Amino acid sequence: MAQHHTRVYDNGEFVAEGFPLSEVSDRLKEAGAIVWVDLVEPSRAELDELADELGLHELAVEDTEGHQRPKVDYYESHLFLAVHALTVDLESGELQVDEIDAFVNHNWLITVRQTDAFDMTEVVRRWERTRHLADNGVGFLLYGLLDTVVDGYFDVVEAFDDYYDEVSEGLFADEPLDPARQRHWFVTRRALVRFHRLAVPLREAVSTLMRREHKAISPEMYPYFQDIYDHILRISESSDSLRDLVSTIVETNLSLRDYRQNQVMKKVTSWAAIIAVPTLITGYYGMNVPYPGAGTHAGTLVSASLILVFSGLLFALFRQRDWL
Repeated sequence: MAQHHTRVYDNGEFVAEGFPLSEVSDRLKEAGAIVWVDLVEPSRAELDELADELGLHELAVEDTEGHQRPKVDYYESHLFLAVHALTVDLESGELQVDEIDAFVNHNWLITVRQTDAFDMTEVVRRWERTRHLADNGVGFLLYGLLDTVVDGYFDVVEAFDDYYDEVSEGLFADEPLDPARQRHWFVTRRALVRFHRLAVPLREAVSTLMRREHKAISPEMYPYFQDIYDHILRISESSDSLRDLVSTIVETNLSLRDYRQNQVMKKVTSWAAIIAVPTLITGYYGMNVPYPGAGTHAGTLVSASLILVFSGLLFALFRQRDWL
């Protein structure tokens, strides 16, 4: 059995809430009534029953069962809206997605959710704070829903922004990234890409709602939906900037990794060159053929002196060039 919330307004005045679904039809018979029904994890049978009662299109009902992109579909008696409430868990780097599907008519709003992760009470609080707009019909309810969802996007953008600021500051640390942190970077970057894919298309959906030929919202609500549209534009710009920042961070990290690797290779090569000097000299003096100083103390002193002098010169040269 699905969880449900109900609420009704009559000519802009709040009348009742929490009434059973069986009373929805009776409430709608009242002139000037605006009804909201919220269904959480409804069964297909419950959706079909509601569809028969309110005349919901079968394709729209099917869309509530799958993962939809942000969109608005228009049908003869209602429109279907799909939006996504988004939050991010930076500890795991995962993006939490809660799809909210809505059926919108001139005097009712039906929201359908597959989980109760999204706090719908915040939407109700938004309606309470903007009760002076209630006489604008369902557009008032739809505005409160969309405004709450989009405000959540700003929280996600701010969380990503703080995270990547911290990542940027740690790029130039002396110690390289361990595999666990690199994996966390990848997961968080994937979450940002998914956020962009789910948040930005909502701009087109809101723009569609604002088209006057569809008459989905009253003219008095246009400034409020325009405000939502502007907020989504800001979200889109911030998301694009964050994606550019992430690309820069990845490129910088690769460059720093190559730089550190080159530093290590220079040091290893420098020490190998220094070690080659005594190897060369002792190898020469170890030949089983006569040479100047063979079998004498002078030859030993000369070879030792050559090792010290040439090794010292190479060490000083490499140190001067900051290779050691």
